Amino acid sequence: MSAPAFRAKAQRRPAEAPQGLVSHTDWRRPSVKYGLGAAQLVLLVLLVVGGLGPILWLAKAAITPTQDTLVQPMSLSPHGIAWSNISNAWAQVDIGRYLWNTIVIAFGSWICQLVVATTGAYALSVLRPKWGRLIMAALLTTLFVPSVVLLVPLYIEIVHPPVIGGTYVNTYWAIWLPEAASAFNVVLMKRFFDNLPREMFEAARIDGCGRVRLFVSIVLPMSKPILGVVSIFAVLASWKDFLWPLLVLTDASKQPLSVRLPTIQGQTELGVFLAAMLIACLVPIIGFLVLQRWFLRGTGLSGALKG
Repeated sequence: MSAPAFRAKAQRRPAEAPQGLVSHTDWRRPSVKYGLGAAQLVLLVLLVVGGLGPILWLAKAAITPTQDTLVQPMSLSPHGIAWSNISNAWAQVDIGRYLWNTIVIAFGSWICQLVVATTGAYALSVLRPKWGRLIMAALLTTLFVPSVVLLVPLYIEIVHPPVIGGTYVNTYWAIWLPEAASAFNVVLMKRFFDNLPREMFEAARIDGCGRVRLFVSIVLPMSKPILGVVSIFAVLASWKDFLWPLLVLTDASKQPLSVRLPTIQGQTELGVFLAAMLIACLVPIIGFLVLQRWFLRGTGLSGALKG
């Protein structure tokens, strides 16, 4: 086909349909262009204020004298900054001990959930046992059971564990073991493992790679995005959990921040209490900022490795 004929044919083709709600022609109109631009800017400001506003106010109130917070809660410390609130929260309220308890509980829950989720998903997705589909169906069924319904039978098992005897009350195992049995994490991890290239598994088996080495050397290094996602979910869920630690940890010296902060609220100065809340919020915020790259990479679970 000659060049003039090709250009004539291209000119006869219909124009491509606009990919958005507003066509290219409308975008050229000043009223539409500036109006939508202003609306987007306002929406962005509202999202920033709604997301960062409470955290920034808490940071401000944590170093503001209590009287200023009560009289003028939105002012920027007219009578100076009270850095003593943070030191008092650490020393008088003993926030350091409860913060350490929370870190230990969150770390143990994170390890237990990763071990159960990765091994369970590996068995269902890669090893594929005979009864794998039945087990997967049972896991999906448990997701429809409200967690409140499980409190009483789970508490009975923690107080009187079957087979082994004894009790897990006032031990961190009472929190780690129930949180490790998360069907959601197993299903999420299996969904990611299903998209891993099977050719690599077959090549590793031909080279003499066993099941354990295949799991440690091939599957886990390729699963960093989903490991980051599950890690964030596990740590945040353990960090903010209130009801279950309150039930199984009756010893105040072992309780996390989520349980102790409501207890000390009535007997603590407001500025000191807000400083304690700020300390409690810093760790999950920093953890999310560190793991956000893995989290964003793990949001596209399907098709991330196959194309």
